[in-house]
Amino acid sequence: MSSVRVRATAAATLVVALALGLAALILVLALRGSLVSSADAEAAKKAMAAAPYAQTIEIKKADDEGVRPVTPASPAQTAPLVSGKDGEVYTNDGKVVRLADPDLLVTKKKAVETQAWAAPGEYAVAGVEVATANGPATLLARVSLDSVQQALQTLYQTLLPGVPALLVVVAAMTWLSVGRALGPVAAIRAKVADITARDLNQRVPVPRSRDEIAALATTVNGTLDRLETAVERHKRFVADAAHELRSPIATLRARLELAEPSELTKEALADVERLQSLAADLLMLAKLDAGEPLRATELDLGQVAAEAALRARRRPEVRVELDVEPDVVMRGSSAHLDRLVTNLADNAVRHAAATVRVRVAAEDGQAVLEVSDDGPGIPPEKREAVFGRFTRLDEARARDAGGAGLGLPIARDIAHLHGGSLVYGDAGFVARFPLGATQASS
Repeated sequence: MSSVRVRATAAATLVVALALGLAALILVLALRGSLVSSADAEAAKKAMAAAPYAQTIEIKKADDEGVRPVTPASPAQTAPLVSGKDGEVYTNDGKVVRLADPDLLVTKKKAVETQAWAAPGEYAVAGVEVATANGPATLLARVSLDSVQQALQTLYQTLLPGVPALLVVVAAMTWLSVGRALGPVAAIRAKVADITARDLNQRVPVPRSRDEIAALATTVNGTLDRLETAVERHKRFVADAAHELRSPIATLRARLELAEPSELTKEALADVERLQSLAADLLMLAKLDAGEPLRATELDLGQVAAEAALRARRRPEVRVELDVEPDVVMRGSSAHLDRLVTNLADNAVRHAAATVRVRVAAEDGQAVLEVSDDGPGIPPEKREAVFGRFTRLDEARARDAGGAGLGLPIARDIAHLHGGSLVYGDAGFVARFPLGATQASS
């Protein structure tokens, strides 16, 4: 997908190229027409100047050996303006006079006799009718078009390198101008991309220019204000609801534990435990969404994982195997990481056939936590969907399966809060954290 900058530059360059091409064509045609018209006018002027002399030339007959030229008939016409070459003038006594000027031609057969004398495209030709004893003839005058061709050649030599150079300049200026104009848009886009549900307090930069981009930035900031208000209200509601539910649920659980054992009491107690777990999950989500800063300390991830994994078992028939390397030290919150391992181990125990394996190791400068089981696993097309809130796979929707679909989302949020990641791969759930450096963020 091409950017606005590229499209604008291409469009501007194309428009200028078409305009320059049309202007160059008009300039060439206008210059050529003007120069040819000037040559035609000069040829006509030459023909008109020679025409009177062609009509008044006289040739006196001499002896039988030939003819000899004489002076013009009038004392006023003393200059030898027309004296014979490349054509014929028939005078009133039937004698023939040839015109000496190579650019003048008197002929009765204009179309045939002038082809070689004035080749098309090489000369401008003008003609004047003159009277002779044998009838009318045409006096032609020609002017070379070499100067026209030279002028056009000079123009071509200027336009051929000049037009592409000008297009390069236009493209460069358009590229820079559009890039400068779109700079604030790029800043707004980058800022919006960085804003998440945890940092809605950030705002996009508003450029100083009072244009559409500044209006866009102002509108985006207004939308972020309203969104932040709505999200804060939602977070407060979830936190307050979860907090208020903890006390009555705890009281109800205590009363059920003190009641006389029965099947109904047992089922009610299981439901209360599920409600208690749900309230705890909601309260944890509210804290994570609020972006509360971590109280990070150096801790041994292997020790935290071992304690949490052994405590998370709900099915005694499932065996938990530990493969923990010593001294996998990272910075983080012990309580949060304990909750992460508990959620992963609890999910694995729930779906395992007989064995759950928890591994902690240091690999490639990262602390790696793997939790796997020998259950059916998660299909590849659903491995990302399980991290959605309140998402459960179809086979886990039974009422006795437990869980509300919040354990895995909470685990991923905790991993991200520690600068790490959590995914489901072929080996089970894999969490990775940076070793040593503090990666916790508010």
